[in-house]
Amino acid sequence: MQAITRQLGHRSLKPSPAISYLKSIYPLSHHYYGADHPRYASTLTTKGVGHLVRKGTGGRSSVSGIISAVFGATGFLGRYLVQRLAKMGSQVLVPFRGSEDSHRHLKLMGDLGQIVPMKYNPRDENSIKAVMAKANVVINLIGREYETRNYSFEEVNHSMAEQLAVIAKEHGGIMRFIHVSCLGASPSSPSRMLRAKAAAEEAIMQELPEATIMRPAVMIGTEDRVLNNWAHFAKNYSFLPLIGDGSTKIQPVYVVDVASGIVAALKDDGTSMGKVYELGGPEVFTVHQLADLMYDTIREYPHFVKVPVPIAKAIAMPREILLKKVPFPLPTPVIFNLDLINALTQDTVVSPDALTFDTLGIVPHKLKGYPIEFLLSYRKGGPQYGSTVSEKVSPDAYP
Repeated sequence: MQAITRQLGHRSLKPSPAISYLKSIYPLSHHYYGADHPRYASTLTTKGVGHLVRKGTGGRSSVSGIISAVFGATGFLGRYLVQRLAKMGSQVLVPFRGSEDSHRHLKLMGDLGQIVPMKYNPRDENSIKAVMAKANVVINLIGREYETRNYSFEEVNHSMAEQLAVIAKEHGGIMRFIHVSCLGASPSSPSRMLRAKAAAEEAIMQELPEATIMRPAVMIGTEDRVLNNWAHFAKNYSFLPLIGDGSTKIQPVYVVDVASGIVAALKDDGTSMGKVYELGGPEVFTVHQLADLMYDTIREYPHFVKVPVPIAKAIAMPREILLKKVPFPLPTPVIFNLDLINALTQDTVVSPDALTFDTLGIVPHKLKGYPIEFLLSYRKGGPQYGSTVSEKVSPDAYP
């Protein structure tokens, strides 16, 4: 052992041929890193991420420079937004609080290692900080249109959003913060959820004046909780209840367009920072007209039962009274959701002077056609049921 030590002690430590070659072609010391050559600080801009240096062809195997923490990614809008982000080579951090399977459908959307699931607890500040630690973009999709025994409207739609904004502000390295609210959010709304959404917007703007607020209208898509619920109810009970007379105006939007709008705002040069966008579809429907479109698509004769608002509230009230009093979870309200009934007492359309899809350079889809093609699965005789020769379903029918 002493002989070996003696030999090593007298041996001169010369750099390997590979190191010598690298030094010859990279004479400046900062072109390679080591223990005595610390890395330089990041030079990322705080004016948006649209003009970051990208590497690759621009597809899922490229590097966009975006590391986004998408809170609520396992929800309806989340899957479409994650797909859009991953498609351009972004790394997506997916915080989840449910089972280990709740995020597995997202793993396939990005390149290997680009979709990173992270277990977290929305009531644990440290777990939220752990998710945000490596991120430079935060997108909040957390929201719920009904209450449960564990989570109230105010906590889910307001407190959690405010907490994310506070932590993002303390982080110091977050370049963009995008919060998804809801069209119709107002402190004077009859809906508790919309009042909580409005409070969240105000709290976020106080913490982060550079944040971007998105207010999508009722979102329609394959996994939506509007047309799917209506079609399921209509197939099971052969009629569909209409709250009031179905004359309330809404402006439903295709969920893919909302995801595209968020990414468009994220990729700009910072012009969307500190602004509020109202994202509604190109057409305004009454609830009755949208239900007619659903019936027309599933090829069923429309049967409506108009339920006056006071009676609808009376039907929905027992769940609200028992929600916190019984020791077990109550079923999720489908049609008779008290807060939704309150919201339907007012029209929910895009304001005339609001920033819209047009400002983001996006043309939203009309609902009739591809966006509601998923309703074909509710036809009892299959996609061709009830069609004439001229109405046969073909790929050209759904552009």
